[in-house]
Amino acid sequence: MGRLPSRFPVAEEDEDKVLKDELRVFEQHKQEWLRSNSGNFVVIARATVAGFYPDYESAFRAGLEKFGVAAQFLVKQVCAEEPVYLIY
Repeated sequence: MGRLPSRFPVAEEDEDKVLKDELRVFEQHKQEWLRSNSGNFVVIARATVAGFYPDYESAFRAGLEKFGVAAQFLVKQVCAEEPVYLIY
């Protein structure tokens, strides 16, 4: 079964670079977003910021609708400190 076409197709070898670019966009805007969207989830695909959403599920659905199911995009919560999750 083939992959579905995407607005932002990414070769496997470029996946790390794309993620690093998306994280860079997040870090560049983090302080601004903490003032305006603290606690919300941002959707970023490459350098495109698709919006802010109140929960992960809403952000993920918005990313799928905007970029397609085969596209890669980042969903990340805007918070001052990264949460630490323990799995037992």
